Amino acid sequence: MKKLIILAIYLLSGWVAMSQDPTDTDQIAQDPAVQEKIKNLRIAYISDKLGLTPDQAEKFWPVYREFSDKRREIRQEFVEARKQIKTDNPDQAKQEELVKMGFALKQRELDLEKVYSERLLRVISAQQMLNLRKAEGDFQRIILEQIQQRRMIQQRNETIRERNQRLKQQQRN
Repeated sequence: MKKLIILAIYLLSGWVAMSQDPTDTDQIAQDPAVQEKIKNLRIAYISDKLGLTPDQAEKFWPVYREFSDKRREIRQEFVEARKQIKTDNPDQAKQEELVKMGFALKQRELDLEKVYSERLLRVISAQQMLNLRKAEGDFQRIILEQIQQRRMIQQRNETIRERNQRLKQQQRN
């Protein structure tokens, strides 16, 4: 099962690389089809890593999705605040406000995690709960590695394209 999931992730990255314009990496995150595939791969990966039974999975995923959505909202608040309060702003008061807001949002995220951990522990074992955080991190690392690999390929392709254009120019002259 693990090999199947890893193969699926690599196939996804290949599909993403071929389906997107090579100079358009930022649109990967905005493509609904890619988001859906990543979401499905995440479900398969985490389900496999936790060893969820069908009954557990049926109860686990609605609670986990709800938790993930709320956690994403909290993190988005901080991103929006950072946009409004520039970190390079020389105004000390604004910088302190951002630091305090960061701590408050981290506390809200921790409180949210406590509440949802209790709910999830009614569905999965404590060992599965411990494995959940690792599985989330591992999956995120795999996706980030795929994005980095894609960017390296794009840079290499751009370098080759530029070199070919220079060679064509030199041949014309």
